[in-house]
Amino acid sequence: MKNIFLSIIKVLSVLFLLVQVWVFISLYWWSDHPVEKTMFMRMDTWENNATEVDHTWVNYSHMSPYIKQAVVTGEDGKFLEHHGFDWDGMQVALARNEENGSIVAGGSTITQQLAKNLFLYNQRSYFRKFQEAIITVMMEKMWSKKRILEVYLNSVEFGENLYGVEAASQYYFKKDSKYLTKQESIFLAALLPDPKYFQNHPNDRKLHFREHFIMKYINSSQIP
Repeated sequence: MKNIFLSIIKVLSVLFLLVQVWVFISLYWWSDHPVEKTMFMRMDTWENNATEVDHTWVNYSHMSPYIKQAVVTGEDGKFLEHHGFDWDGMQVALARNEENGSIVAGGSTITQQLAKNLFLYNQRSYFRKFQEAIITVMMEKMWSKKRILEVYLNSVEFGENLYGVEAASQYYFKKDSKYLTKQESIFLAALLPDPKYFQNHPNDRKLHFREHFIMKYINSSQIP
């Protein structure tokens, strides 16, 4: 029985190490190559009976500076200051969750969100958070802040089967993301906590609250 248990532990350890090697190689390749597919995109395709997602990669220089500022403002105001984890934000999120008796705030940084989008799945578990933390550390060590934001903006979900700022800009405003205005960028950034819901409920008060919040602080946001 003990030998079987040790064998299982060895197999699981090898699998765990292989996953880390896969993540490392993927991050190395993506450091200067476009990310065409993320795990979230694949999951979306599988769950929707092979419906192709709407996604077009664009380089950082071809995105409006407003969308960069708006997303940083709405998702991770300390993006340039931290090394992947916003400990103060996590404490605030934990306090809000305890006060409400449910999960109402996450406290995840842009790097953590990108780690999940690229490699993981949406269901909450301690193992997923542990793996997310490992990927976050790798990403912060291997990529610049500019590259992290570039890949995030190209990968994040903006609605049903809709990924990246270019696809979102074409869908909502019929224009290239390079020409997004400040107000248009604020709207897109405000969608991010729950894009599929807000896509179908554009007059929701939570969406308007986020738009006002981002508008108030967008000029103070620093971007790579």
